[in-house]
Amino acid sequence: MSESTATREPPAFAVSKKRLRLLGLTLDDAIKVFFGGNAFVSVIVLALITIFLFREGFGFFGQNRQNLRIYRQAGLEYVDFIRTQTDDHTALTRYLSDLRLRQLSFFLQEKKLSLADANAALAAFDDFADRFGTAIDPLRAMVSDLTEQATEIKTKFIVAGDKREERRQLTAEGKTADAAAVKIDEVNFTNELKPLLATLPTYRAVNRELEQKLKGVLDTAPPPPTPELAVRFDRFKDLVQIYVAGFPAVEKNLETWDYLKSVPVSQAFTAFVFGHEWLTASFWQDWYGVVPLFVGSLMVSLVALVIAVPFGVGAAIYVNQIATAAEQKFIKPCIEFISAIPSVVLGFFGIAVLGQALRLLSQQSWLSWVPGFPYSERLNILTAGCLLALLAVPTIFTLAEDALNNVPRAFKEASFALGASRLQTIVKIIVPASLSGIVSAVLLGLGRVIGETMVVLLCAGNRIAIPDFSAGLAVITQPVHTMTGIIAQEMGEVVRGGIHYRALFVVGLLLFLLSLLINYVAQGIVRRYRISIG
Repeated sequence: MSESTATREPPAFAVSKKRLRLLGLTLDDAIKVFFGGNAFVSVIVLALITIFLFREGFGFFGQNRQNLRIYRQAGLEYVDFIRTQTDDHTALTRYLSDLRLRQLSFFLQEKKLSLADANAALAAFDDFADRFGTAIDPLRAMVSDLTEQATEIKTKFIVAGDKREERRQLTAEGKTADAAAVKIDEVNFTNELKPLLATLPTYRAVNRELEQKLKGVLDTAPPPPTPELAVRFDRFKDLVQIYVAGFPAVEKNLETWDYLKSVPVSQAFTAFVFGHEWLTASFWQDWYGVVPLFVGSLMVSLVALVIAVPFGVGAAIYVNQIATAAEQKFIKPCIEFISAIPSVVLGFFGIAVLGQALRLLSQQSWLSWVPGFPYSERLNILTAGCLLALLAVPTIFTLAEDALNNVPRAFKEASFALGASRLQTIVKIIVPASLSGIVSAVLLGLGRVIGETMVVLLCAGNRIAIPDFSAGLAVITQPVHTMTGIIAQEMGEVVRGGIHYRALFVVGLLLFLLSLLINYVAQGIVRRYRISIG
């Protein structure tokens, strides 16, 4: 074969080069345009996503401000000042119920009494608890009446708004006669709120009566059977004193309350960013506070990282530094195959297998020392965190192994030449040299799990509440809801353009910005790592 024949280009390649020359482009120019075009498209897509989220969520804060304005003008805020008292009293009765349960356990386990005898021994405490619980009844009845009045005012306002919208639509369609026939009953808040505000003297009298009842009930409290329970009961008495001492502040709020006071734009923003309630489709008042959703996402992600980081980084170190070639060929595909499992399949696995298995494991007596064990909620932070860890391991493993591969071979050889063992070389040379890359792998793993939807929707428990951190490490056995889960759960039920619809888009925007921040920090660490290695 001649040299010219051996180096001859394939016909198709030659034709392509000819076409490029006709376009005035070289092959290098075409490659640059192709890959540069892909990067440009990525930027465009990112910009479009950002614009879309801002456009759909932009009107939320204005709508939320109007939502808070109605809450004030209709008197709901006024009633909630009083309702806080009844809610705090309910919390105190729950404390009493816990005290009774502890005393019952003492009589059954320590005194070896029968259930009937134990209940008989608690008769005086039950009478005390009953009198404490019924002391709030007059105030609770008053709150019920005020709730009906405020709800009626709010309903009138909403109906008037619906009528205005109906008239606007008819006018836009050119049906002026029909639009003029739509009757709108405007709400005069000054007149509507007069009966509500007139109840202030009655409230003061009910408050004084409640204060006297609570003090009288405390004076007749039976002594607890053990010193430990006596300490807890003294704490209950202190809480009641604090509760009663707060009555004048409630009265002051009612006296100075003004329905005409404007709601600043900043309050609509802070109510979302720092709000502790996410309550929709409520007959009373809808609240859009992202804190419980953000905390839920953060808790599940932290549990996932606590589990995934040791496994992912440990596996990367073993495969890269210790494993034989045969072990590498077996381990790497197995770990990377995990990322191919659909998240919904993992969610079903969590519901049917993992959640139940962890709950049964928590009920083993030899594990009673573990915080939160035993527990009854099989769908919780721990279950979702374990499954998310499984999703994060391939990401952390792959990126951490790449970081270990980029450590110059001379580092290892110099360490061995100085007499260091393999373990010493790994711990003191290889891992520190690749630490920046490992940290970036962990951050990208965090970005992977914090944006996961199906697993947390199916396995986190979907309770919209801030976990009780007073439980310590046992907090991971509590159910939560997450930002991704709330979007997936509620988006199909909302009215396009409504406040609930826009609130979900603002949650999505927050999640999007959070993921961008995590990835930006991770990429910055990678760049610094590459510079230091270079």
